[in-house]
Amino acid sequence: MSLRARSIVIGLIAMFMIFLCIPSFIPAKIRESSALIPDQAISLGLDLQGGIYWLMRIDREDAISQRVEQASVTLQEIATEEGLSIGTPEILESERALRLCGGNPGVLEGVLEDRFPRWQLEPDTEGCQKLSLTEGAIDEIITVGVDQSVEVLQERLSEGGFVEPIIAKQGQDRILVQMPGSDFEDRERAKQLIAEPTVLEFKKVLDAAGNEGLLQAKYPDGLPADTEIVIEKQEDVVIEALLVTKIPLLIGANLQDARVQYDRTNRPAVGFEWDGEGTKKFRDFTTENIGQRMAIIKDDNVISAPVIESRIGQSGQITGSFSPEEARTLAIQLRAGALPVRLLIEEERTIGPSLGADSISSGLGATLAGSAVVIVFMMIYYQTSGFLANIALLLNLAIIFAIMSSFRATLTLPGIAGLVLTVGMAVDANVIIFERIREEIRAGRPTRAAVHIGFDRSRLAILDANITTLIAGIVLYYLGHGPVQGFAVTLVIGIFSSVFCALVVSRLLFDLMLSRTDALKI
Repeated sequence: MSLRARSIVIGLIAMFMIFLCIPSFIPAKIRESSALIPDQAISLGLDLQGGIYWLMRIDREDAISQRVEQASVTLQEIATEEGLSIGTPEILESERALRLCGGNPGVLEGVLEDRFPRWQLEPDTEGCQKLSLTEGAIDEIITVGVDQSVEVLQERLSEGGFVEPIIAKQGQDRILVQMPGSDFEDRERAKQLIAEPTVLEFKKVLDAAGNEGLLQAKYPDGLPADTEIVIEKQEDVVIEALLVTKIPLLIGANLQDARVQYDRTNRPAVGFEWDGEGTKKFRDFTTENIGQRMAIIKDDNVISAPVIESRIGQSGQITGSFSPEEARTLAIQLRAGALPVRLLIEEERTIGPSLGADSISSGLGATLAGSAVVIVFMMIYYQTSGFLANIALLLNLAIIFAIMSSFRATLTLPGIAGLVLTVGMAVDANVIIFERIREEIRAGRPTRAAVHIGFDRSRLAILDANITTLIAGIVLYYLGHGPVQGFAVTLVIGIFSSVFCALVVSRLLFDLMLSRTDALKI
C-alpha cells in the first residue's frame, strides 16, 4: 500500500477512534439531552462512582430440602403414570433421603437409572428402601442453583431499572452482586428483588376458618394427609386461615408473562398468562371446581383466595392489597422467573460517591503524571523520534477509550492501573524499535534503511512480549472476579492498541517524516 493510501486509512481510523472516545468525557446529563452525542460511554465501576455491593450465598440446606421434596413428588407422579408399586415416599430431612415402604423395590432400579442418576438406593430397616443424595448430586444441585440464580438476578435487576448490574459467581456457592451508581434509596428495592425467592403457587382450598386455632380444632385427629394450613394476612392482621393441598396445582414456572393491571375497583393488580402446559391444567382445574376457592400463595403468604366463578384459560389476574410499586415488583419477579434456591446476604456494603470521586481523582492524577513523565523523557532522550512516539501514544490512549466506550465496558480502579501499565508497555515497544534503529545507524546504514530494518527486525520481539502478556491477561479475566477482571479488560485492550500503534502508526509517522527529510534525530 502506498504512503498516501496508508496515511488516509490511518487518519480515518484515528478520527473515528477519537470520535468514539469523546462521549466518555462528557457528563451523562449532557449526553442524554443531546441527540448528536452518542450515548455509548465507559461505565464507572463501584469503586469509582459508589453503589451497592452484596456477597450472597446459597442456602445449601434449603436447596437440598427442595430437591428431596421434588424427588418425592416426581416419584409419585412416575408411579401413577406407569402403574408402578413403589410405596409412599417418606421424607427424611436429616438424612437428605426418602424412605420407600410397602412397594416392590425391584421396580425402582429402572426409574433411578433414567430419572435419578446420582441418587443412591440402599436397604433400610423393616424391609424398606432408602433413596439418598450422593455428594456428587449435592454438588450438582449447588452448581446448577448458582448458575440459574445468576441468570434470574441479572434479568430481575435489569428489568427493575438498575443500569448494568454486575453479577458473577464467587467460588462454588456464592454470588457477587454490584450495582454501580445505586444510592441508599435503591437498596431496599433491590433487596426485595434479589433476596425474595418468589415462589408462586396455586393451591385448592379445602377448608377455612377465622384463624389457625379454629381451623385445627376441626381436625382433632390431625390434618388430612398431604394438606397444610396457610394464613392470609393484611398489614400483619390475620384475615383467614386456609387448609390447602400440599402439592400445588401450578407454580410460577408455568407463567409465560406477568404485568401490572388494575382490577374492577381500579386497584393495582398483576395480570398473568400461562404457557401451554399451564393453560391446560388451569382450564381443567377451574372447570371442575366452579364454586370452590383457590389460594394464590407467594412465598408462603396468601395473596388472595378467590372463588372460581367460571372456567379460566390462558390468562388471569392476581388481586390483593398491592401498592403500585408492590404490583410492579411482583410482576418483575414473576416475569423474570423464580429463584431456584434461597439466597442469603453474607456481606453488604453501600459505597458513597465521595469515595469514588477521590479514587477517580487519584487514578487520573496518577495516569496523567505517569504519561507526562514518559512523554518528557521520550522527547529529551529520542528527540524527533520521541515526538513521533508521543503522537502514537496519545492515539493509543484514544483507541483504548474508544474500544471501551463501544462495548460499554466498566472502568474500575484496577482498570486505571491497567491503563497506566499500558502507557508504559506502549513506550516499551517504541524503545525496542528505536534502539534497533540506532544500532543499524551506528553500523553505517543510511537512516531510511536503518528505519526499515529496525521496524522489521523488532516486530517478532514486540509480538512475542505482548502475546505472553496477552495470555496472562486472558487468564486473569476468565479466572478472576470483580476488580481483577477490570484490570484484565484494560490490559488486553491496551495490548492490541499498543502493538497497532507501535508497528503501524509509528511506522507511518516515520515514513511521512522521511519523505520530507533524511535529517531525522533518533
